[in-house]
Amino acid sequence: MDLATLKKLNPSEFGQAADGYRATGDMASAAKDEIDKVIIAGMNKALQGKALEAAIGELKKLSANFHYAQTECGLVSAALNGFAHDVEAARKKLLAALDDAEARKFTVNADGSVTYPEGPSTNGAEPPPKGGSVSGATDPTAQAVGRQSANFDPNPHHAEALAIADRIAAALKEATEADSKWEPKIRALEADDDLTVSSHDWADAKSDMDGVSKAAEDYLDSIKHPPKDGDPKANALWWTELTPEERADYLALHPKTVGAMNGLPAETRDEANRIVFDETRGEYQMELDSLPAEPANKYTLINTINGPVRVYSDEWIAWNGKYGDRTAELEKVLRGTQAIQERFDRTGEKGLPEAYLLGFDPKGEGDGRVILANGNPDMAEHTAVFVPGTGTDIAGTGGNIERSEAMWRESQHLVPGESVSSIYWFDYDAPNDIPQAMGGSRAESAGPRLGGFLEGTQVAQGGPNSSHTTVIGHSYGSTVIGETARRDDIPVDDIIALGSPGMQVGHAKDLGVGADHVWAEGADGSVDDAVVRHGGRIVGLGDWWANPTDEDFGANVMQNDTGSLLSGHSSYWDYSEGQASTSLQNQASVIAGRYGDVKLE
Repeated sequence: MDLATLKKLNPSEFGQAADGYRATGDMASAAKDEIDKVIIAGMNKALQGKALEAAIGELKKLSANFHYAQTECGLVSAALNGFAHDVEAARKKLLAALDDAEARKFTVNADGSVTYPEGPSTNGAEPPPKGGSVSGATDPTAQAVGRQSANFDPNPHHAEALAIADRIAAALKEATEADSKWEPKIRALEADDDLTVSSHDWADAKSDMDGVSKAAEDYLDSIKHPPKDGDPKANALWWTELTPEERADYLALHPKTVGAMNGLPAETRDEANRIVFDETRGEYQMELDSLPAEPANKYTLINTINGPVRVYSDEWIAWNGKYGDRTAELEKVLRGTQAIQERFDRTGEKGLPEAYLLGFDPKGEGDGRVILANGNPDMAEHTAVFVPGTGTDIAGTGGNIERSEAMWRESQHLVPGESVSSIYWFDYDAPNDIPQAMGGSRAESAGPRLGGFLEGTQVAQGGPNSSHTTVIGHSYGSTVIGETARRDDIPVDDIIALGSPGMQVGHAKDLGVGADHVWAEGADGSVDDAVVRHGGRIVGLGDWWANPTDEDFGANVMQNDTGSLLSGHSSYWDYSEGQASTSLQNQASVIAGRYGDVKLE
């Protein structure tokens, strides 16, 4: 970039353009919300049939376009602000150098060289030292040579002019580097010339984000950084102290960070996590599509002395050895993301409120992270947080979301004039099987994460007593809750344990909410539930072999009518002919604060 261009360049114009893109992104976001939360939700509530499915399918495509436009506009806005920041720094250095040159009556030439006048005569007898012109340098060796030459010159203006010329050269170099850095990044922020938002588009958006984030490091350094390992209150304070422009740019460039921060508003976390969600789906689907498909001839027959035997084919063995594990991993995540998308699409069905994606990571602490709320928890008068147990991974997201929906539906039915939010919280490395669940180490690791989320929810809601909060743990999830509660003051009003193997404490009073606010259910007639509950007693997941359904534990033991002989452990949310089970009704009564409606053993 030459001197004249940098001198007349007005970085604020790029800031104004960034504001325009941000405003366009806001309009796209508003349009997307109108489609998803009003139009589609209203249609789901009032209509049904093939025509509805077709219409919603087209609306979802339009919504995807608006979301993609919102994401890309956010990146363009951040990129323009980043360029404006970098070039403004260079321009300030140039103007300061020009001011110093003018104060000394030096002339700055179009090429950045500086002309200085003759120097003062030393004794009046000899002519004054001649003036001249010098060009600046940015290379340290060249600068040193120039300074050495100037120091030998009896004209003191020489050294002064050289110092100014070096500053001008440095400013022009900095501006040129900013221009070279940002030009390809901004030029890359363009969409395909069609109306279909594909997996490729979202994968490309992730690539764009990575590129802009790297280029914008200096700009982001100028913004107050989030607190390192900040608690929810510190996170919330940091967010509120940023300007709207800084919040928008930080979210656009670091949605994963923003989406994971406890204490931030649910709407902010949802916006950030939906970007991560769509980009992840795009990346994973693109990678899956690039892998060779599983061979159709998985098996072959070989002849043995006992007749033909079916075995894996050589072709399949070779494919599985090279691509099988990665294919399974990608498919597992994509099953989970499909379940989340289907939940988004169900908004409005049977009055189901909008969904808020409060956490998402395909890997998380091991098997993925999904935190999804039915209804805005920041506005809820009653909040339920559901913690799943052994065997939970991202692939099984659908069933657990449906369980949280059932809790929302039944509790909302009990308090029709009040707002309810039920949250599915999966943000820990759950045991994969019973052997892994025979110790408390995973609960000990999960406890601080659950505690931080619960505290963050309370902060975002406005503080203690802003919402009546119940935390529900199924199976090993109740162990996680017990570990959380026994170590810190857990910010909830009620605790429910379903099919619990133990809660790491010997009595309900040790959970910190009062024994009268601890509730438990067990499927006594079910073999699998008995194995979990009494197996946990044997391996010591409850102090002194205590289980929440024991009379001596001191909890309110609720009636349970769920499940069969072999499947009771997974049946706490059953319906029969449209009627919620007693187990589910009891959970809803606690969530809604209708304690008098709870049916106890």
